Amino acid sequence: MTTIAVIGPGAIGGTVAAWLAQDPALAITICARTPLDDLRVETPGGVITARPQVLTDPATARPVDWVLVATKTYDVESTKAWLDHLVDAQTRVAIIQNGVEHVRLFSHLVPPERLVPVMINLPAARSAPGRIVQSRHGIIAVPAGRNGDELVALFAHTEIEASADADFLSQAWIKLCGNCAAIVPALTLRATGPVWSEDLETIVRALVEECAAVGRAEGASIPQSAVETTIANFRNMAEGSTGGSIHADRLAGNRMEIDARNGVIVRLGSKHGIPTPMNKVLVTLLAASGSPWVR
Repeated sequence: MTTIAVIGPGAIGGTVAAWLAQDPALAITICARTPLDDLRVETPGGVITARPQVLTDPATARPVDWVLVATKTYDVESTKAWLDHLVDAQTRVAIIQNGVEHVRLFSHLVPPERLVPVMINLPAARSAPGRIVQSRHGIIAVPAGRNGDELVALFAHTEIEASADADFLSQAWIKLCGNCAAIVPALTLRATGPVWSEDLETIVRALVEECAAVGRAEGASIPQSAVETTIANFRNMAEGSTGGSIHADRLAGNRMEIDARNGVIVRLGSKHGIPTPMNKVLVTLLAASGSPWVR
């Protein structure tokens, strides 16, 4: 039996854990701050439930075959106590987080050759501990190779489509191109579609073009069609829609992943000598909004 520990049973971690728990060949452990009785996820195909082992004290954890980290990017250091007990010489660690710096963020905690960055597109929202609504089927991409291929195999009995990609870097940056413009509805607290204008399109286009330019400098292949698709998605965003987790976190008064989604564009742009004025301005404005944030 393959043993898997999931650190961070929020919307993403809880949904992934519930799906994996449907396979009797996998033994799932949840690593949480507070106890929960079970997992119940409303998926597009119906409700799934699971009763994995739940640990709230890192000292009670034992080494597993796989660790799946599904915390926010600003909570990396909080995973150390868990990783110290869950990881041995054979354990692989999958990082299911936003952004493009998965390995850099965890390489001081786990040997880089055992880290697997994960790009995930899984729209889900948590209403209470262990209670999640998954609004669309999920997609996961990981780097091709032994570790990535074996992680993909874990999802064979789920409805989450997992694949290993020889050009994972491009997949991660293309997703960031789609995510970086979500800073606009996070600032305005309005869906972009109903208030769309030429001026708003100029802002969204600048955010995404800056991201694409930096991603290309980092070695990613980002077609112009990815930029145009993102702009079209924001142009057509319906009233009541949100900009994803960053918008939801601001509404809830939670800390936001600003650095992983827009700050990284500014930082890496500076490294390559690429101007990123629109991302820098909106990061500064969101920081000044009074909401918790990461630099």
